[in-house]
Amino acid sequence: MPDHEPVQAPGHEPGREPDQGRKASETEAERRRRRAVFLRELTEARELRDRVQPRRAKAARLRHAMRMRTFRW
Repeated sequence: MPDHEPVQAPGHEPGREPDQGRKASETEAERRRRRAVFLRELTEARELRDRVQPRRAKAARLRHAMRMRTFRW
């Protein structure tokens, strides 16, 4: 087994609750901005995966279409 210490999350200090390590001044706007950046990057990653693996992307599109056909509105 490796002799390394466990990795801690950024802003986490031992003996404190995880939420207390965060900035208390984090606003809703900052949270929304970070979420928007994350969603943009996630979409970009999916598009890249679709370009790199076209067969898998086609299969995923077909599965999605089948799910939508069987979904009852």
